[in-house]
Amino acid sequence: MALVMLWLSVTPSLLPRDALFQGLISAISAAAGYLLGVFVSWLIRFMMSRDRPWPSPRRPHWIALVVVALAGTSVMLYWFSRWQDEIRDLMGMSHMSWHAYPVIAIVAHAVFVLLLLLGWAWADAVRALYRWIDRYTPPRIAAVTSVLLVLVLTVLVLNGVVAKYSMRAMNSSFASLNDETTAESQPTNSRLRSGGPGSLVTWDSIGLQGRVFIGTGPTVTDLERFNGAPAKEPIRSYVGLGHEADPRVNARLAVAEMERTGAFTRKIIAVAGTTGTGWINRSTVDSLEYMYNGDTATVAIQYSYLPSWLSFLVDNERCRRAGQALFEAVSARVRKIPEARRPKLVVFGESLGTSGAEAPFGTIPDIAARTDGAFFAGPIVNNPLWKATLRDRDKGTPERLPVFEGGDLVRFVANRHDIAAAEKQPWPSASRILFLQHASDPVVWWDPGTILRKPDWLREKRGADVHPKMQWFPLVTFLQISADMVSSDKVPDGHGHNYSSEIPYAWQAILQVPGWTDDKSARLGPELDRY
Repeated sequence: MALVMLWLSVTPSLLPRDALFQGLISAISAAAGYLLGVFVSWLIRFMMSRDRPWPSPRRPHWIALVVVALAGTSVMLYWFSRWQDEIRDLMGMSHMSWHAYPVIAIVAHAVFVLLLLLGWAWADAVRALYRWIDRYTPPRIAAVTSVLLVLVLTVLVLNGVVAKYSMRAMNSSFASLNDETTAESQPTNSRLRSGGPGSLVTWDSIGLQGRVFIGTGPTVTDLERFNGAPAKEPIRSYVGLGHEADPRVNARLAVAEMERTGAFTRKIIAVAGTTGTGWINRSTVDSLEYMYNGDTATVAIQYSYLPSWLSFLVDNERCRRAGQALFEAVSARVRKIPEARRPKLVVFGESLGTSGAEAPFGTIPDIAARTDGAFFAGPIVNNPLWKATLRDRDKGTPERLPVFEGGDLVRFVANRHDIAAAEKQPWPSASRILFLQHASDPVVWWDPGTILRKPDWLREKRGADVHPKMQWFPLVTFLQISADMVSSDKVPDGHGHNYSSEIPYAWQAILQVPGWTDDKSARLGPELDRY
């Protein structure tokens, strides 16, 4: 069983795999297969009464096993090399080098042995407990009881000791990182930026990602050079955790910052959903600022300083509360403006930021009724509205690119060609909602349910940048997608979790900015790379 799981672990997944993570996946898969084989063997022996000991495998059996193992592994390594090169070709990446294979072998062996030792130690604990309980109870009751007790003790230790002290250490580490300053996060002199002169929040309080967001972006000169017309300085408001932990308090302060800077007099107000560290994809904000020649105001609040993967696991509810508090506060203020002078109000988010951005809304029609547009890039499994839309998609449409209620309010796209097709088709809603999700984005398709259940998107025709030979295998596919997440932003733009070049096209499909063209979106790409 360990061999079979090892071979399955080298099959293709969503993204190219580097040597380290292939070694880890292979080791964990093989260890899981070994554990399953041991359990099945134990269960058979447990269920069958036998006075005599079970015979040991004979030497010819071991020889046959070694031959099969060597032959099968050699064949699978050949196919692994081909599959990985083909995935890299789909994404315009260089082929895997020869020295990756020794690394895979070393990592796989080392991790497999470590897991084996841990498993044997766990089994020794079960045996020791069994010998003690066996004195007082029948053997089968003693066996089941000893396994359950050691299992419960393991869970208690992991939750009560390992998790507690690990979280304490990570909290301290990431809190320190949040206080750091980079070359991109130098203090601003603009009165239209949070942390600048006259601001209601201090520069130090807005956190690392807040300082990067405030300290970057196109200048008036950049905007005028690109658009050939007089521009306004874009307004950016940001409230960090350094001010207050309560998202409702921070949301009210963010609105006060917007009042101070005159944000409610701009043509468009964008409410941003942030990721765990407070990060915002600057390409999304920069694109809006170029498209409206600076007549924009963007607002965000920080709810955590943990990285997205950790915030996703332990802080997702806080993310949603922050997103809801900010939108409700901004929306309430916008509704007070006479309709003739009211700015457009849009929401957006990427990755974990989509969770906060969709949180204020119960349904797709609710988004359309309360905004002038919404843009979600790389949504995640924790988003109930996105999941419900996929689940309730029109019959016959694929999960990776669903159609929901005929596409009147919301559209799903995977690339700029899909965006162009979406624009050409009648889109009757005045408020357009767009989900941008690559077929090869593991952040989108990661789901613990894939451990035991084949997802719909793997029952359907694969996306353009997904290897056609990708298949679903219990546990293995989940491990592969989990490893793909680590490198999801290390593949070329337009694949994985990289969306920057498609963002201007997406905004134009949503907002239909007068005078903006696909040619301008194409020219904007190099400008976005500058910041």
